[in-house]
Amino acid sequence: MSAPALVPIAQALAALNPAWCADGDLALRRRFVFADFSAAFAFMTRAALEAERLGHHPEWSNVYGVVDVRLTTHDAGGVTALDVALGCALDRFAA
Repeated sequence: MSAPALVPIAQALAALNPAWCADGDLALRRRFVFADFSAAFAFMTRAALEAERLGHHPEWSNVYGVVDVRLTTHDAGGVTALDVALGCALDRFAA
């Protein structure tokens, strides 16, 4: 099975909430800020279920009401449609 095709960073960013930014040429990054830990954890739970559905998982960390997310497709060596799809889902879940 071959790796998914790369998507140019500018194209990926155009499909996402403006809060996303490039992390070099290989990844997308966004910080999500919630009112408290429960809200952040609820977001992460929804995100985890979507990641499993897509078979594509984020790099993330959580401290209280803040969730930092980095999206990249390691086997492709950069950003792919999977990262864009997961990023769009995270945007919806945070809205």
